[in-house]
Amino acid sequence: MLKNVIAPIQAWLMSRGQCVGCGTPLSKASHVKRVGGTEKVTCKCGRIFIFDPKPKTYRRALFSEV
Repeated sequence: MLKNVIAPIQAWLMSRGQCVGCGTPLSKASHVKRVGGTEKVTCKCGRIFIFDPKPKTYRRALFSEV
């Protein structure tokens, strides 16, 4: 039940380009280019995201991408 409450808030933060943990803008986080045109973004709180520059969207990284 808690996941049903938290998931929409996290989706809203990510659509705004903010970290779901600390709320800082992901544009200020460290970006590392990856194969395939995407970027690995690591926030100061340690959460890892994947940035796709074509649609300019962020998503949480999978375990296999870390």
